[in-house]
Amino acid sequence: MPKAFTPKVVTANALLAGDVVYLTADDAWSPDLRQAELLTDEAHAQLRLVEASTRHAEVVGVYLADMVPGDKGPEPTHFREEFRRTGPSNHRHGKQADL
Repeated sequence: MPKAFTPKVVTANALLAGDVVYLTADDAWSPDLRQAELLTDEAHAQLRLVEASTRHAEVVGVYLADMVPGDKGPEPTHFREEFRRTGPSNHRHGKQADL
């Protein structure tokens, strides 16, 4: 029996900067997970993934990441996505400098 679909966001890495980015509802890439479009329909999520995967001049490594709805937007369900959201752990720079 197939696993039930869970909410997801489209995520990738920005081609030039390498930063983690998330696809918003208005087709922009944002480094802020709170702005990501939370996809709750499996067919729509697959369509958004296919569309995002064609944007080779902007991003690489496009995939769907599991999330849950949160008070301030999507929240990761897996450590990997939490780590990607907060950035490198070796120094306080980039995203971590803003915390």
